[in-house]
Formats: sequence, C-alpha cells, structure tokens
Amino acid sequence: MQGLVIKSTGSWYLVHGEDGHDYQCRIKGKFRIKGIQTTNPIAVGDQVDFEMEPNSENGVIYNLHPRKNYIIRKSINLSKQAQIIAANIDEAFLVVTLASPRTSLGFIDRFLVTAEAYSIPAVLIFNKLDLYNEDGLEVLAEYKNIYERLGYPCYEVSAIEGTNMPMIENLLKDKTTLFSGHSGVGKSSLINVLLPGRSIKTGEISEASDKGQHTTTFAEMHTLPFGGYLIDSPGIRELGIYDIKPEELGHYFREIRDLMHSCKFHNCRHINEPSCAVLEAVKTGEIESSRYESYLSIYHGNETRA
Repeated sequence: MQGLVIKSTGSWYLVHGEDGHDYQCRIKGKFRIKGIQTTNPIAVGDQVDFEMEPNSENGVIYNLHPRKNYIIRKSINLSKQAQIIAANIDEAFLVVTLASPRTSLGFIDRFLVTAEAYSIPAVLIFNKLDLYNEDGLEVLAEYKNIYERLGYPCYEVSAIEGTNMPMIENLLKDKTTLFSGHSGVGKSSLINVLLPGRSIKTGEISEASDKGQHTTTFAEMHTLPFGGYLIDSPGIRELGIYDIKPEELGHYFREIRDLMHSCKFHNCRHINEPSCAVLEAVKTGEIESSRYESYLSIYHGNETRA
C-alpha cells in the first residue's frame, strides 16, 4: 500500500493509507537515504510504500518516494548527522516572539536560509501581540521592516485574543504548512485556534531561563477543517545549518544574491575583498547589519548566533 506519514515518534510512524485508515508502521532493516545522513530516515510529510506484517495490525515501510523538498537542521550534539523536520511542504511558518521567549534575529536568519536552500516559501508569524507594550511594538516594527524589505511576508497575531487569525487561515488553506519555532512561542496555542476541538497541549515559560518547555516531542500532521495540512514540529532551541557550502551561502541571502554579481571578483566571499558590492551595501545601510552578521556567523561555521 501507499501512504502519507502523518506522525513520527522516532521508531514508529503513523501512516495514513490510501484506503483512508491509519497504520502504525516501522522501518524495514537499514534505511539510508542517498547522500544525507539523518537521525530520522523517514519524516512527516513523506510518501511511502508499506506492507502489513504477517498476523499483525502493524505495517513495515519498505520504500520512500522522492521528496520535492524538506526542511533539515544539523543535530547540534551529533555534528555529522542531521534531522529532517518535515518533507514535501508548500510553505514554512516560523512563529516568532520578541520576549518570553525571545527569538533572535540570528535564529530567524538561519531558518530563512534553510528555507531558501530548499526553495520553500517562508512566512514570519509574530505571536503574543497582546503582550506588547509601546517599546515592544517599536521593536516589532523594526523586525518586520528588516524582513518585509526582503520580500518575506510578516504577520502579527495573538492566539489568546484571536487577532488576525482569519488571515492566517486564509494563508494555510489547501496547502501543506510547517509550523516551527522555539519552544514557548505559542505554536500549540495557535494550532488550537486553527483546529477547534483538538486541544493540543500547551506549555509554561520557565521564569529562570525565559525558555519554553517542550510540549510537542514529535512532529505530527493535522488536517485543517478549511482544507490543507498543518505540520506541528517540536520546539527548536538551536538551528544548525546543514549541507550548505560557505561559497554557496550568499545565494540564500536574498539581498546578497541580488548584489553578488556586481562584486569585482566572481568568487568574492564578501568578507574583506576589495570592490565588494555587498560590503559597500552593508556600509551604506542598504544591507541590514544584523543580516550580514548572520551571514558571517554561518560562513565561519558557528553553530548558533543569538
């Protein structure tokens, strides 16, 4: 049978079969994907072939269909391995909060670079609008200005008050969308608004660290009542960039990609070369300094940037 992986718990996968039933499946033998070493060979969103085990209600996945794309991150603890967050998605939403917990510009940039590398449209969702004071709204406007100038759609929402949620529903309709972000940014609360009656568990923010507690421990795909699929992923603390060579990196920063052909040298690294159009643009403010700092951080192989 053919099916769609709708939940992954590590060793078991819930597969929605073409007959409309869901099956608990495991992987047959060693399952390695050509060219990439991952901690999870199968991910939510994958199309697979499976067969039923003899005298059992469980299935065995024996074939993975080619993926159109995926979002991947480097395992911070296992430097040579990576984890595929989701596969075959139409768009990726990064849920962002400016406090409780704070989403850094560096984290946003790493997510956007990963989405660019796999040609996945990315959207920034600024949640917890109900908590912002006047200063917070100013910072929010600055953040939005950085990314809207680059063509990334930005939306302000409040899951608690329902602010702009109909607009989000409209963006999700009839698409497969990944929801990602740090633990504690309110992904579960947003999903509970979008999926009335499903009651996804929500977590508290730790006062000591201002970090969210993990409430989603595995990725899961939900069917949206108005059409489409939403993939809820576990909160990400750190996002290591995987399989992007330093010399390719500029292609995944939109503003650098637009200017790189104006540099004097065709193999310009945009670090200290003479007549570099990118460095000139940083100097004049045409390229935001925070974005350039993210570029340098990733280029030099730093695992994270606050």
